Amino acid sequence: MAISHGSAACWFALAFSLCIPAAALAESAVAAPTPKTYWVYIGTYTGKDSSSKGIYRFDLDAATGRLSNKTLAAESASPSYLAVAPSGKFLYSVNEVPGGKFGAISAFALDPKTGGLTFLNQQSSVGSGPCHLIVDKEGKHVLAANYGSGSTIVLPIDEKGSIRDYATDFVQHTGKSVDPARQEGPHAHCVALDAANRFAFVCDLGLDKVLVYKYDAEKGKITPNEPPAADLAPGSGPRHIAFTPDYKYAYVVNELNLTITGFRYDADHGSLKEIQTQSTLPKGTPPSDKYSCAEVVVHPSGKFVYATNRGQDTIATFAIDAKTGELTPVGWQGDGIKVPRGFNVDPSGTWAVAANQDGDSIVVFAIDPKTGELKTTGVKADVGKPVDVRIIPKPEG
Repeated sequence: MAISHGSAACWFALAFSLCIPAAALAESAVAAPTPKTYWVYIGTYTGKDSSSKGIYRFDLDAATGRLSNKTLAAESASPSYLAVAPSGKFLYSVNEVPGGKFGAISAFALDPKTGGLTFLNQQSSVGSGPCHLIVDKEGKHVLAANYGSGSTIVLPIDEKGSIRDYATDFVQHTGKSVDPARQEGPHAHCVALDAANRFAFVCDLGLDKVLVYKYDAEKGKITPNEPPAADLAPGSGPRHIAFTPDYKYAYVVNELNLTITGFRYDADHGSLKEIQTQSTLPKGTPPSDKYSCAEVVVHPSGKFVYATNRGQDTIATFAIDAKTGELTPVGWQGDGIKVPRGFNVDPSGTWAVAANQDGDSIVVFAIDPKTGELKTTGVKADVGKPVDVRIIPKPEG
């Protein structure tokens, strides 16, 4: 289903620190030569209702978009969201195991020759339901969001890539919003950093806020900015945030009311000023409490932004006005989509990979360079309960 609206070693280290790594590539990735192959890492849910055993890796052919060489890169318990260090030498995951007081963060060494992962260690997330993490720009700390308990944690990384057994900072969010079922308390859902490694942004679904912190990269400390947050409409449920490559604009996907909100970003002060809010659903879509948004990704060119619609089972494409940051709907793609969770774009902006959480598969789309539209390729691969997608260039030679 497609609904139209209108018709290298150093390079290897790019693209990994924001909520959506493709959004962090800036101009360097566009200018760099395209490798022959990308490695695609998939974070998953494991458990009784899943065939997954952990983190999987595929080869993505840069010329054809074909997937091959499915490999269980690392066995791990529900490593739902992933982050790759700027050096490209390490990969980190949350372990979103239900029922416990605390979740965990795991560290792996990433083999540059094979793409294999070797377990290094695991530490507590000091909160329940960790659901997202990033590595800072210097590779010194992991910042993670605990959805269940509504908190943000900063964990230091040692010189060998392992996570140290203490937190350099921890912030417990407080408050609630209007939805008694989903917003009875704080629910941190995503962490992002600006280009200068000076400000951290935490989407809290339960508070209808994007919390903004000053980030001390040397000490691993986060302190409330002034202003301390950007407010979203009551009942929005902000989930994930992605910046344009030039960091002029940021886009927040709102899980509960299925919208995307654009902000102008003031890099000097770390503040977000709302520009516009758009529905992520095709016009005329009947409402349903079974629908929700999941992921937002900015194309490496900075010209387009994508949002996934679960339940309604489409991926929305918007064009970004470079002068104003405003969004114009381009179209909705639904071919092969079933409850799309994670989504990402390769560094060259040619291919998009979507994770079908309830479809137990990932699917590849070709991206129209002029319109940003997602074109069906027919490329699909089985993965049990996929959640997150990370795409990095395979080193040549």
